[in-house]
Amino acid sequence: MPKYYEFKVAGYYLYFTSFCTVECMHVHASDRKLTEAGSAKFFVKNNGDTILQKRGILTDKEIGKIQAFIKDNYKDMYKKWSEYSTNGYYEQ
Repeated sequence: MPKYYEFKVAGYYLYFTSFCTVECMHVHASDRKLTEAGSAKFFVKNNGDTILQKRGILTDKEIGKIQAFIKDNYKDMYKKWSEYSTNGYYEQ
């Protein structure tokens, strides 16, 4: 499972799976197992805004921190995404 970064953001790894590259760019957030069970899922727009599709076990505070991180780093994250998928941002 490709991680966007090797460090955690708000206590969670940010990643995607090879199975989900058929969708538009998105970010899963999971604390340790890197599975979709219990993870959050954020779709990423071309301006860095996110749409929370699934909150998993994350609190509102953790979601806010992750959304802010994605907003600040979405262009670099897209470079990693585009190594695995030809699909673009959400609603593009």
